[in-house]
Amino acid sequence: MSAPMKKPATETLPRPAGLAGLASDWASDQRTFKDVSWGKAMMWIFLLSDTFVFGCFLLAYMSARMSTSVPWPNPSEVFALEIGGTHMPLILIAIMTFVLISSSGTMAMAVNYGYRRDRRKTAALMLLTALFGAAFVGMQAFEWSKLIAEGVRPWGNPWGAAQFGSTFFMITGFHGTHVTFGVIFLLIVARKVWRGDFETERRGFFTSRKGRYEIVEITGLYWHFVDLVWVFIFAFFYLW
Repeated sequence: MSAPMKKPATETLPRPAGLAGLASDWASDQRTFKDVSWGKAMMWIFLLSDTFVFGCFLLAYMSARMSTSVPWPNPSEVFALEIGGTHMPLILIAIMTFVLISSSGTMAMAVNYGYRRDRRKTAALMLLTALFGAAFVGMQAFEWSKLIAEGVRPWGNPWGAAQFGSTFFMITGFHGTHVTFGVIFLLIVARKVWRGDFETERRGFFTSRKGRYEIVEITGLYWHFVDLVWVFIFAFFYLW
């Protein structure tokens, strides 16, 4: 008897580029975004949803500011500090912005060293990023305490439109919460990197496959998003 004939192997056609490739992914009966891990895809989806939330907050702030008939407080005066007898407008906000933008640089370097599997430099840079984030939150707490001591409340303030207090605490508080969670996330992942969990496949939360430091990149995506949002808050709330 002759051996049964084998069916020819089905050739895998290359995925089209651009929008055609995206449509091909969604139209197939397989996992969408085949070249992207679920962790990274879910982080992008979360960031997209968070973008809508922050966008709504900023739109509400702009609507409140443009519709009020009461003069809006001058940010250069409200957020000024007296240092050595010198009146310095927005000095604290400038330092906070510099610290947070610098943390994006250290986070990018951590991702770079992570994919080189240099766990000591990766963990050190992530800890430095967390330190920058904690410093930012600390300065924001000082800013809140100063304004509260001066009489700013969610329902009013001594300098003009009552909406100033509510929009300030809502927007900066929501962003500060994101930074705080980011710092906690950075510390957890940095500890795992330092212990070598990604080399020994030690079981636990946020531990991926052996030799894979993708969680560092996912953490970086979240951190860069937080930094980018602050740029818009800085521009709309403090410079306008």
